[in-house]
Formats: sequence, structure tokens, C-alpha cells
Amino acid sequence: MKFCNQCGHAVSERIPEGDSRLRFVCDHCAVIHYQNPRVIAGTLPIHKGRVLLCRRAIEPRKGFWTLPAGFMENFETLEQAALRETLEEACARVRQPTLYTLFDIAQISQVHVFFRAELADLDFSAGEESLEVQLFEESEIPWADLAFPTVARTLKHYFADRQSGIFPVRNEELPAHRPLFEGNT
Repeated sequence: MKFCNQCGHAVSERIPEGDSRLRFVCDHCAVIHYQNPRVIAGTLPIHKGRVLLCRRAIEPRKGFWTLPAGFMENFETLEQAALRETLEEACARVRQPTLYTLFDIAQISQVHVFFRAELADLDFSAGEESLEVQLFEESEIPWADLAFPTVARTLKHYFADRQSGIFPVRNEELPAHRPLFEGNT
């Protein structure tokens, strides 16, 4: 960061008074520019045991399969973000969203959150950011073509938990040494 988004003057990196971390601080108006993790929210849409996946029409990972998810916007809740992204990417409506997986990805300053939810109906289609959307049985999942490790981990948890019918909320940290875009985790 070179310039303040409040007044346009130069910023410098320093530890503000009362803080313990380096921050960008405006040399003119003294605004502290905090840089915080980005939250990605999405759903695991389910219909009779099959899961709805979207094939990405945008980078990163264009052409790879993912759960409908995206960046949380200001002034919305996690659940609202997940439902909005599901509607935008898969033109799908879901009901009874339940918090399911949370992934801390410190090396890229992101948190990924997925809600398990039932498709409200089978009226879904590719949104602007998707090439296609499709329901998959467990045996049909394109494991080698999944876009992100958090999607693979969520799917693996779902298929394992489905055996017992118990779906605990899971929170995992993806270690820095793990490849960011592995397909089959």
C-alpha cells in the first residue's frame, strides 16, 4: 500500500501507538489501514445424497469444480453470504443451512466457511461465474478436478459423516506447507 484511501497522501509501515503489529499508517491524517483476512462463504447443496457442484468460469482455477462460494460482502452475515453466493453461482435456492466446515488458511489470509443445506428444488443452472452446475453422486465426484482443498475436505467430511448421520461442525487449519490447490486431499 502506498497511498491513504481516506486522503490520498503517502502511507508508511509502522507500529501504531497501542498496537503490536506493523500497519500502514497515513503520514498526513494518521488513519491506520488494517489488513484483515478475507472470508469465503458457501454451501454444500444436497439433494437425496447427491451434491451440487459448479464448474468455475473465472480464475482462479477456471474450469475446475467447486462448491458455490465466494467472498463475504460488507453488511451481510455468513449465512446471507453463503446463500447469496449459491444463488449467484448456481441459481439455486437452499433451505435449512447448517454451519458445517470452517477452514483457516493463514498463509493466504483467508477463512473458508461452508453450510450444509438441502436444495429447495431442482431449478438450478449456471450463474455468471459458472460454466455448468451438476448434481454428483459420491462415486462421480471429479476429485482430480476440484478447484480448492477446502472443497475436497468438505466433500470428504460429508461422505464420511453421511455414514453415521452425524454432521459435526468441523474447524481445521490448512498448514502452510500443504499445496494450496491440491485436488484430492
